[in-house]
Amino acid sequence: MPDIDDLVLFTQVIENGSFSKVAELNDINKSVVSKRVSKLENTLGVQLIYRSTRNLSPTEAGEVLYNRAKDINEIAAAAFNAIDGYNEALSGHIRMSVPTISGDLLLAEAVSDFCQQHPGLTIDMSMDNRFVDLITDNYDLVIRTGYLEDSSLIARYIFNSRWVICGSPEYIAKNSEPQKPKDLLRHNCLGYTHESTGTYDWQFKRNSDIFTLRVSGNFSSDNSAALRKAALGGNGLAYLPTCLVYEDLQAGRLKEVLAGHVGKEVGIYAVYPYTRQPAKRIQMLIEHIRNRYLSMSEYFG
Repeated sequence: MPDIDDLVLFTQVIENGSFSKVAELNDINKSVVSKRVSKLENTLGVQLIYRSTRNLSPTEAGEVLYNRAKDINEIAAAAFNAIDGYNEALSGHIRMSVPTISGDLLLAEAVSDFCQQHPGLTIDMSMDNRFVDLITDNYDLVIRTGYLEDSSLIARYIFNSRWVICGSPEYIAKNSEPQKPKDLLRHNCLGYTHESTGTYDWQFKRNSDIFTLRVSGNFSSDNSAALRKAALGGNGLAYLPTCLVYEDLQAGRLKEVLAGHVGKEVGIYAVYPYTRQPAKRIQMLIEHIRNRYLSMSEYFG
């Protein structure tokens, strides 16, 4: 494998157009820079730089490598900065918004624990399922499921959340267990009005594709906890995040159906306003939240 340090020197040579300038930047001899770039070329088996007495320029292969590797310094610095100062005292205030299910399940405890670990820090956490406007509503951090469309925001992927179709054993015994998605057309399906695809549009897998089936039912809600209660009461089948009904499934109060067909899985993201280097307290809180999600991975998958 090529030496990463050699790759960094190569990108600097392309950016500065000179072995001498790169030598000055790194406080090493010009000959060392030249030899290490030559070493990289020998390792890769391809010429990367055209050398002349007047200037240096990348070959076609060098251009490709540079375009792929030019951010390596910035990426490495961001990675080191993410853990730099973990033992330092944090201070300031964070205003954040989180989904109600994750808030109840783990985030309320996780975030309050984080405050206990850092006495100089205060956090105001709102629990809301709508995607708030971070800029207008003045939020520093939002935890959300779904997709990011606003290019003025940064989203860090945390985890995937799988959804399940479930009902009470009594309901399933009375109405028979569906064996394929179309069997749901004769079932009472409980609708989630916050569903982006539509209240009664449920997603399923067909080989490697996802398709939507329009179901129907006599009860819908914008609150997934209400749908859980309706399912527990034997009133129909609900399509819900696994984390909301995990303990019910384990205890046998609810039963999953169509497990091999369900096609809904959404990412959980930490979203914050676009900045080249977010505040240390935001970085560390995101990492703390991510670890808490990972510690309860069975609830989500």
